[in-house]
Amino acid sequence: MPLRKGENGLIKKTDRRLGLKQKHKSIRKRIHGTAERPRLAVFRSLNHIYAQVINDDLGVTLTVASSLESEFKAAELSGGNIEGAKRVGQLIAKKAMDKGITKVVYDRGGSLYHGRVAALAQAAREAGLDF
Repeated sequence: MPLRKGENGLIKKTDRRLGLKQKHKSIRKRIHGTAERPRLAVFRSLNHIYAQVINDDLGVTLTVASSLESEFKAAELSGGNIEGAKRVGQLIAKKAMDKGITKVVYDRGGSLYHGRVAALAQAAREAGLDF
């Protein structure tokens, strides 16, 4: 875990989740979902991955897909690996296309565009979403 100096000069551990929140806040200054191009927001935890399509103008979530859905349990997939992230990407793209949404803005949620976050994006693109 990274270390840094505290205000009293002692070395102290940094909170990774706090750093992730700060990065996400910085990203959200530039990314905004509209009715024409809603925001595809991704959140990943250790064991699951979640995706939402959000219209920020109205503050409304249009559709949701995650690794907690019943289709995942039937297929015996895990949200903690790349195959599970690809499946969530396909699900979110299918649900968005059913609602008539073809163009989105991708919000990686402060995470690096690598691994599960990149796999979800690539699967959503292959399923028909444009971003």
